[in-house]
Amino acid sequence: MTPSYKLALLTGYILEDQTELTLAEICRACAAQADMIMELVHEGVLAPEGGTPDHWRFTGIQLLRARVALRLQNDLGVNLAGAALALELLDELDSLRTRLQMLEGK
Repeated sequence: MTPSYKLALLTGYILEDQTELTLAEICRACAAQADMIMELVHEGVLAPEGGTPDHWRFTGIQLLRARVALRLQNDLGVNLAGAALALELLDELDSLRTRLQMLEGK
């Protein structure tokens, strides 16, 4: 008897710091309303280029930050200020790990 396997084809995009997303695109990628993304900008979680929401451009890194913040809010009930703090602490942790690796010569 042979086992049956189901294969799923996954597709995706590679997002870098040079990637530019509009407000509509980041909303679609995060499955979020524009007002929620605007709140993330207001809290300092996201820092888009451009003066007004119509001209905002977000990087791929900011998309990842938005997804983490929204997941913290939806899954754990963390408010936006708490999500901003958590992301700041995660950034600091990454920075310290990088610095430690450099000091250890890895």
